[in-house]
Amino acid sequence: MSNNNDGSYELMLPPSDGISSLNFCVNSNLLLVTSWDTTVRCYDVSSNVQKWEYSHESSAILDGVIPEKNRVYSSDIHGKIKSYDVTSQTVREIGAHEDGVKALVYNPTTQGLYSGSWDGFLKTWDTRTPSSEVAKYNLSSKIFTMDGLKNGDYHLVVGTADKYVTIYDSRAMEVPLQKRESSIKYQTRCIRTYIDGKGYALASVEGRIAMEYFDTSAESQAKKYAFKCHRVVENGIDTVYPVNSIAFHPVFGTFATGGCDGNVFFWDGANRKRLYHLKRFPTSISSMSFNSDGNLLAVASSYTYEEGEKDHPPDQIFIHNINESKIKPFTK
Repeated sequence: MSNNNDGSYELMLPPSDGISSLNFCVNSNLLLVTSWDTTVRCYDVSSNVQKWEYSHESSAILDGVIPEKNRVYSSDIHGKIKSYDVTSQTVREIGAHEDGVKALVYNPTTQGLYSGSWDGFLKTWDTRTPSSEVAKYNLSSKIFTMDGLKNGDYHLVVGTADKYVTIYDSRAMEVPLQKRESSIKYQTRCIRTYIDGKGYALASVEGRIAMEYFDTSAESQAKKYAFKCHRVVENGIDTVYPVNSIAFHPVFGTFATGGCDGNVFFWDGANRKRLYHLKRFPTSISSMSFNSDGNLLAVASSYTYEEGEKDHPPDQIFIHNINESKIKPFTK
């Protein structure tokens, strides 16, 4: 285990190509990692060992969720969605889309799975039955990102290529609660919902974050704002980097952002303050995830091809020990 002075260490045996997602299992230090190398891997970050892996054969994997230690769901670039039973080591195909499935969200209340695809459809699946497609909804544009259904909240938020954000009530999916045009004029890269269920943060390719609220009242909408981040002045030129990942701290509601500049910043959204900055990583930050206790942050340093094909550092996963005093929100 390689430890750094900032309290972080590198996971051993990372994927060999393009880390697409990191997700901690609830109430454990098991980390699910999906990759363009066609594998889904699980690591116990406490002991820095890989526990198991399975493959989507020849298909790059775009997302994965691990709602329980023995149950996993993953999606790939050819539209297939699979489940993996860790105990029996068996893989089952749940269903498919016509194009790559970019985002998965699991509903712990109903055991339902939501899949968002580049084919423009949002589908719902009942994971308890073999023929499990329940419904599908046409969003008429590629789905790039999706989040929600945390801590008993019922909101499901979907970001599409046409820069719209569609907000659903998971208890009544037939008609969206709201459909909004993004307040940021450039392409949406990542959406993550607040831990209190009141809204969401949206990241763009243009190095901005928008802080949004579900409540449409004038009072709530007056709280929303956007800010610049992941920008540096190099040789007198303001260089802008896409923001690939947002991760909310599960206890304090502050959050981390990771960009193509290789930086991770921590923010207090409610008080509009930057908290602190991790060391610069070797290449783009493709994904991040806090564990349930909020004392660990997993960071994927993995080139995201924003500058096309070129030589780049190998894919790496770093586990950062969180200093609670640095992640707490400002007190007024």
